[in-house]
Amino acid sequence: MSTEAQRAPVPPRPTTPSESSDPPPVPAADPPAPPSPAAPPSAVPGPAPESGAETTARLRPVPPAPAAPPAAVPDPAPASGPGIPPVPAQPPAATRRRPVGAVDLTPPSGAPPHPGPYVYPRPFVAPRPETPAETTTRLRPIRTRHPARTAAAAVCVVLGLGLIGGAATGAWLTSDSSADGARGAYAVGRSAWHSVPVDTLFPRTLRGDGAGPGGADRVWTRLAVAPDSGCGPALDPLLARALGPAGCERLVRATYVDATTSSVTTVGIVFTEGDAAAMKALGARFADQRLDRRTDLMPRTYPVKGTAAAGFGDRQRASWSVHVLTEVPAVVFAVSGFADGRTVTDPQPAAAAVTEGATTAAAQAGMGHEAKGIADRTERGLRRTVTDLMEKPE
Repeated sequence: MSTEAQRAPVPPRPTTPSESSDPPPVPAADPPAPPSPAAPPSAVPGPAPESGAETTARLRPVPPAPAAPPAAVPDPAPASGPGIPPVPAQPPAATRRRPVGAVDLTPPSGAPPHPGPYVYPRPFVAPRPETPAETTTRLRPIRTRHPARTAAAAVCVVLGLGLIGGAATGAWLTSDSSADGARGAYAVGRSAWHSVPVDTLFPRTLRGDGAGPGGADRVWTRLAVAPDSGCGPALDPLLARALGPAGCERLVRATYVDATTSSVTTVGIVFTEGDAAAMKALGARFADQRLDRRTDLMPRTYPVKGTAAAGFGDRQRASWSVHVLTEVPAVVFAVSGFADGRTVTDPQPAAAAVTEGATTAAAQAGMGHEAKGIADRTERGLRRTVTDLMEKPE
């Protein structure tokens, strides 16, 4: 035997899948899909399916999808060559088999839409029991009181009470001092008729700057002073009755003549017995009832013999003024007339005779200015005198 005949046979070299002439095995499907009529005639059927049981089961039958016209794609030229079998053509998509274990989730045609994933309801949770709400809330912590702050608050309270008490006491003292002042003025004024010199009560000459008609200046000279007396014989009975509520302490009078000796005026002061309330009530009565304008309440004259006022009587009265004082217990009056003794039939109160446009004889002659001017200056002098007596040290 030769050497070559004694050698063992050499096993064949393993080949790769690309070099293998047989295609890979394709798992079988139940039942096999019939070949599509639209398959190209040049396609070569694959090898026979392998025998054996399928390891996975179909969950539900899948109806075949409607056949779609194949795309006109030319098949690649099968590889050919010596010893290489032809590659079968790829079956259409409708007849392809799914990998082992795959599930087709595509709903069948005509099936109702899937309602979606099931939503489980939330479990019932009972509400928590309510707790009573707090009615008050502390906004900030309260600091502990400091002794110094307590002492300061006490001092402020004491000072406040002191100020209030001082104000009340001052008001009380002021009211008392005012009342004492009023009582002093009334006490001094009521006794002024005999404690004050007559030239102070009735100066010898009275100057009336701007007291005449049209603002003309006036100068009056005193003719005589009547002795002090009671109110009965010197006042008209009706005027004495009107002054009765205040009482009559004493009456003093004087008569003046103007610089032209054409008019004469008698001025008087009635010192009353009433207090401040009585004088205020009397003044309010004269003002409300206009008693100072009534002709039956005109004061009487004081004629002086041997002077221009010798014929100055009740029938010569032309204008008059009566004023009730409230700060001094006194009533000041004045009555004027013509110096030639003529009779006046239409006397007019001074308040009306001094107004612009008055046409009476008394107003045209300026008798209202005479009575008002002398009465005003006598009243000012009496107030000034009482004030000086109150301020004079004892």
